[in-house]
Amino acid sequence: MQQSAVAVDSKLPQVGTTIFTVMSRLAADCGAINLSQGFPDFQAEAALFEATCRAMRAGRNQYPPMSGIIELRTAIAGKVRALYGADYDVEGEITVTAGATQAIFTAIAAFVRAGDEVVVFEPVYDSYVPAIETVGGRAVFASLRFPDYRPDWDEVRSLVGPRTRMIIINSPHNPTGSLLRGDDLDRLAELTRGSDIVVLADEVYEHIVFDGRRHASVAAHTELAARSIVVSSFGKTYHITGWKVGYVLAAQELTSEFRKVHQFNVFTVNTPCQFGIAEYMQDASRHLGLAGFYQAKREFFRQQLAASRFELLPCHGTYFQLARYGAISDLPDREFACWLTREAGVAAIPVSVFRHDGVDDRVVRFCFAKQEATLAAAGERLRRL
Repeated sequence: MQQSAVAVDSKLPQVGTTIFTVMSRLAADCGAINLSQGFPDFQAEAALFEATCRAMRAGRNQYPPMSGIIELRTAIAGKVRALYGADYDVEGEITVTAGATQAIFTAIAAFVRAGDEVVVFEPVYDSYVPAIETVGGRAVFASLRFPDYRPDWDEVRSLVGPRTRMIIINSPHNPTGSLLRGDDLDRLAELTRGSDIVVLADEVYEHIVFDGRRHASVAAHTELAARSIVVSSFGKTYHITGWKVGYVLAAQELTSEFRKVHQFNVFTVNTPCQFGIAEYMQDASRHLGLAGFYQAKREFFRQQLAASRFELLPCHGTYFQLARYGAISDLPDREFACWLTREAGVAAIPVSVFRHDGVDDRVVRFCFAKQEATLAAAGERLRRL
């Protein structure tokens, strides 16, 4: 092994290997059922693969336009119009990205400068803060209050100051499964009114909302949409997380700045996959039916744990179920997650890793985007505890 000849002054000295990689590796090493990392263990429909293969065979294998192929941007515009009544210009306000994580990093890099502050809500998805710190910004933490994980907008208002450049929201929320409501967006619009604060809205689970609820998209809120970058993901919607294809909606002035960074940190996104998705999404039932599809999985998994000693928290959206384990163990959640993987043979994510202060409510996150056989096998093991 070569030893570095230079001293490295890390931009992210506190960052190690992501918890998702750690737990998935531990699950593999232990032969555990992996309910930690958020990916399905089932295939997407063959029609999506066939459409993509047709594009490959038709020679659609070279660079696409930097903003994405027009067919896909047009399909996105149509979906957003149908769902949220919002009209985004396909040329100047929609950009196809290499997944949501790239979109989020690019948005932060485009708008946050050294010394700027960015308000995030914790438990906070793990990519936000490193992206902020990489560009010299500082994360300011608002709390989603346990156990219902609702925002306190008075607290948010107290955190906003002259250095606040961006507020990041995430709904449906990973890891908690909570949702922002229309009145939450009204409060956010009120506290940003008259400012130059950019709102970054991570809506990758927009189609996975349960019990008849509706996703409150920033795109549908006229006042907020004018200052917002809205991020979504085909990976979550069509069970293709490894394809890394997502998109951004934003007003033209914001899109122009976003694309200045996008063109140099990724430039373009996989061409045949874009053509395949554009064709596949013409059947709206494929995203409109997603809520029912995952609600059935949520109910199946919750039934599997009904006779266990886990206390299940409400899950209003996403494909993640939080559970308290106080009746099983008094271990801190990181230790409990490792114990659960090694001893029970089921991997989960400790929720304290999503907090900067390590506050531990003794809660773990399970992913139920799995086949029923997988969930049943996990349930059998978890009921023994």
